[in-house]
Amino acid sequence: MLRTITLGSCVSVQGIFVKDLADGRVAVKVDDTVFAGKPVIRKN
Repeated sequence: MLRTITLGSCVSVQGIFVKDLADGRVAVKVDDTVFAGKPVIRKN
């Protein structure tokens, strides 16, 4: 499943969901790199 996270205030990363972290961040994988950041909340 694809997830989008934010790194800092301006950078967003979209990748394959890896896991939820204990501090509320989400880890996603892009190629061979794993990024962790705050999840982007979907607005309805």
